[in-house]
Amino acid sequence: MKFALEDFYHFLTVERGLSPNTIQSYQRDLQQYQTFLQTKENITDWDYVSRAHIMKYLYELNDKGRSSATLARLLSSIRLFHQFLVREKVSNQDPSLHIETPKKERRLPKILSSEDVEKLLNIRAHDPLSSRNKAMLEMLYATGLRVTELITLKVSDLHLTMGFVRCMGKGSKERIIPLGELAKAAVESYLDSSRGKLVKHKKVDELFVNHHGKPLSRQGFWKILKAVAVEAGVNKEITPHTLRHSFATHLLENGADLRAVQEMLGHADISTTQVYTHVTKTRLNDVYRSFHPRA
Repeated sequence: MKFALEDFYHFLTVERGLSPNTIQSYQRDLQQYQTFLQTKENITDWDYVSRAHIMKYLYELNDKGRSSATLARLLSSIRLFHQFLVREKVSNQDPSLHIETPKKERRLPKILSSEDVEKLLNIRAHDPLSSRNKAMLEMLYATGLRVTELITLKVSDLHLTMGFVRCMGKGSKERIIPLGELAKAAVESYLDSSRGKLVKHKKVDELFVNHHGKPLSRQGFWKILKAVAVEAGVNKEITPHTLRHSFATHLLENGADLRAVQEMLGHADISTTQVYTHVTKTRLNDVYRSFHPRA
């Protein structure tokens, strides 16, 4: 069973071109699934897995309080894996074929108001690290990049004269995103006066580095964001994705075209982008109820 999983991860890496983080998610999902089959059902061959086994696994997770979104993701991993086994002739049948995907609860993304964004980005760049933080957060809000895309961005991906940044997103899909004047100015200032002091004599391709001059990690960025939010007095729950959500919502609130926002966010399916239209409608309803005299 283990060898089939290794072949599947190789397929995801080489043929699907998925990112290491996405492949790690598949590994976590499928290792838990394999453990359940081996320890609870005594299954040692993928060909012996039935629809009933998968349903039992999902019911068990549901009883443990896993959300419908988590169950839907797990089933998606299991389904793709079994399709791979059939295609590679490792198994004769796909037991996940007629299992209905659990309906996800539609959660509206949490965003910051324009005022909170202004407070968060009002960083006084007085040393190399604060200059980096300002450039990093300005760019995140200006482009809607995912955090992994931001920290893996290379200096060569910047085209400041033309005013855009080139990004390699999920599935190695390239996209070009405009860069606003404020973000452009913050990045230019960081490059001119701060990045060299952090990198010193090391050769580092990544644009944003830590205090040792090495590429930032996701955890490192998360700590920086929390510290900046506290210092700015933004007393709201904030995650690395909050500025991406705010970027999309604020664009749509100000009349941006949904397809253009989809392109900038790098969403393969426009239905993923449409969640932000629900956010804008909710905010409009709140404004109406608060200020209309006969609401």
